[in-house]
Amino acid sequence: MTTERPRPPMRADERETLRAYLDFHRATLAMKCDGLSDEELRSRSMPPSTLSLLGLVRHLAEVERTWFRRVVNQEDIPLVWSPEGDYQAAYDPGRSTRADAFDAWRTEVEHARRIERAVPSLDVTAHQPRWDADVSLRVIMLHVTLEYARHNGHADLLREGIDGVVGA
Repeated sequence: MTTERPRPPMRADERETLRAYLDFHRATLAMKCDGLSDEELRSRSMPPSTLSLLGLVRHLAEVERTWFRRVVNQEDIPLVWSPEGDYQAAYDPGRSTRADAFDAWRTEVEHARRIERAVPSLDVTAHQPRWDADVSLRVIMLHVTLEYARHNGHADLLREGIDGVVGA
């Protein structure tokens, strides 16, 4: 499968720009995983790190779920991979397959898109318990985009280590 990555607009309103850059980074993660087997997606960066592409997909499913469903929508639901709320659990792919991880991630991305579109303004706030602060949808979208950007850098290095593919 080849992932199409949307090109963010050079001139758009703030919400459309935030939405486009978040989708750009979502697609970048998927691109970094294109064409790899389950085993390759489990390849770890270097000891003692447990970081893998499959682990990043799982982690970013948790990020989407947390920020959009648990914070913005105030849904009382557990994390995808850890009923105890351990965000690090997602990095260990365990017995997960590409299908398991990507199905969970795509589900959370679709929920996030639906929730974001339903919020009338970027200025609407929600309480973030871990930060003990009220945060705007604007800050949430920026934070999630930065989370992807940071982890896409990891994904670049992981992918290069697997098969030498670099760029984008």
